Amino acid sequence: MHLATYLGLLHHAEHTLGSAFEEVGSKHRDEPDVEHTCQALSGQAFSHEERLTPFVERYGEQRETEPERLKAAEFSGARSGGVGLLRDLQDLYSLASFVDITWTVVGQAAQGLRDRDLLDTVSACQSQTATQLAWLQTRIKQAAPQALIAAR
Repeated sequence: MHLATYLGLLHHAEHTLGSAFEEVGSKHRDEPDVEHTCQALSGQAFSHEERLTPFVERYGEQRETEPERLKAAEFSGARSGGVGLLRDLQDLYSLASFVDITWTVVGQAAQGLRDRDLLDTVSACQSQTATQLAWLQTRIKQAAPQALIAAR
């Protein structure tokens, strides 16, 4: 069974996303909404990581480095200024999108296994991930004109 591979991907991806939200929030303290929201979203990601623990124990986990490679490729650390904020938000969006589609894959496996507990966890966590993506998209739309047009 290869579910262990995707549980490993998801477990690691949620941890990576939580850490990235923390990093962006602390780097952009001059943007109070970003700092506060990133702290809250980081907590969600770490909570998702914890919620996966019973399923990792049940089905196993194959640790994968892909989420960390994605972070390294897309997220080179928090940057400063308006364009930096915009780029950081885009990188968070990429990581959150990876998490979202990985929840989808795990959800399909849960359906096939008829694992109600896993399905409930997928549903709850994927809903929060969708909220994370929606906030990131909204905040990107808000930051883009200021960062790309206004002189600083």
